[in-house]
Amino acid sequence: MLMDTIRADLTAAMKAKDAVRLRTLRAIIAAVQEAEVSGEAAKTLTDPEIEKVISAQAKRRVEAAEAFAEGGRDEKAADERAELAILEEYLPEGLSDEELALLVARVLADNGLTEKAQMGQAMKAVNAEVAGRADGRAVADLVKSSLTDS
Repeated sequence: MLMDTIRADLTAAMKAKDAVRLRTLRAIIAAVQEAEVSGEAAKTLTDPEIEKVISAQAKRRVEAAEAFAEGGRDEKAADERAELAILEEYLPEGLSDEELALLVARVLADNGLTEKAQMGQAMKAVNAEVAGRADGRAVADLVKSSLTDS
């Protein structure tokens, strides 16, 4: 299970005195624990749910790095990018642009989705297949450009 791996890596980071990895793994564990107790009843997250939490953490690091870079705080931006690299180790490999285009074309064809009026259905079907392996905005843009006006 993914959490077992993260906890084992946390222990290794403690022994190695790797402050960046230690901070990042603790943030992952805290975010997962928060997600587990949010909602109506506490539950244990599955690996795909944990990956979604890590993906959200990664997105925050990207945004923070950009903000720090724009503000001239290059050292803080570098820290955020270092944490992002660690987070990415626990995420599934992303889809290339070509793989994403093929996946979108296949899903739309399999479901008979051709019109922009079906955008909601198309996004639901495509996102089920993409499963967090591509940027949501890129997926939406590709789906939208693949559908025709009618």
